[in-house]
Amino acid sequence: MEADKIIIGITHGDINGIGYEVMLKAMSDSRMLETFVPVIYGSPKVAAFHRKHLDIQGLNLNIVNSISEINPKRVNIINCVDDDIKVELGVSTEEAGKASLAALEQATEDLKNGAIQALVTAPINKKNIQSAAFHFPGHTEYLEKKFGTGTPALMMLINDVMRVAVVTGHVPVKDISIAITEQLILDKLIVLNNSLKTDFSIVRPRIAILGLNPHAGDEGVIGDEEQLVIIPAMKQAEKLGIICVGPYPADGFFGSGNFDKFDAVLAMYHDQGLIPFKTVSMDSGVNFTAGLPVIRTSPDHGTAYDIAGQNIASEESIRQALYLAYDIYQNRNWNKEISANPLKTELRVERGSRVE
Repeated sequence: MEADKIIIGITHGDINGIGYEVMLKAMSDSRMLETFVPVIYGSPKVAAFHRKHLDIQGLNLNIVNSISEINPKRVNIINCVDDDIKVELGVSTEEAGKASLAALEQATEDLKNGAIQALVTAPINKKNIQSAAFHFPGHTEYLEKKFGTGTPALMMLINDVMRVAVVTGHVPVKDISIAITEQLILDKLIVLNNSLKTDFSIVRPRIAILGLNPHAGDEGVIGDEEQLVIIPAMKQAEKLGIICVGPYPADGFFGSGNFDKFDAVLAMYHDQGLIPFKTVSMDSGVNFTAGLPVIRTSPDHGTAYDIAGQNIASEESIRQALYLAYDIYQNRNWNKEISANPLKTELRVERGSRVE
């Protein structure tokens, strides 16, 4: 393997959505091979179908049976499913769910064994993938179960202007206020702070905290979670040396552009953080699972059945997901180096990322 080149696995996600379209478009750019070796976990037959249907030129895939057979100078694809698999563009099928899971299981096994250094996951259908082996709301929870170390995983969305993390991810709205506890907020703040230091090489991160209620509760007039849960958690975090400010009313915080003053924002629930984030960067945002010993990123969009096969999906988000996975791998190695030799390495103020 060439120096500084890492192997990044890419799961094909739902075969009937836009996953293959964005993967193949991104892989058609020869610059992808300059810094890492891409390995698609999927189906050569399905890839050939999408490539022909979309008329994608100039991309030849190296078909292999296992990670040990890959060519570091090619875009590789490992066959994870039966050859008789059928593509039905824009349709959710049981077969597509099984194919999504098969690729994910093989890729995570290689990730666990150190055969690949990072994982990028194309979008799945959260319903058709459900089975005895996958009974999770999404990738984040699956990976937390498979690789977790006791501390919670953290969903973090990243683009070139902001980083947004969420206390509760795929939780029904009616359960959010119950799920949010002082301990959970503190745990997520610790994970976020550590990730900003280790994965993004920010020496003293500044984190903005959003309130749960409209107007951050207006001092208890519109809810008391801010006074009873969020602020006490922030005080505990401050004792640990974490710089956190708030809680801010979510609407005014994003509307005024205050997010630009912080290294990250911690939202209380999924849509509170993701709606403003996706409004800014639906085609270029990246989802990163912080708090795990392994690296996983993904494009910040779903299967997009409504445009599948129309050759209009943007590959920018999955391209940025690949670059971010590479950058985080390099940042983690750098942090290991300065931890092992603290007196021999000059302190770096901040190391930039392609998506920052």
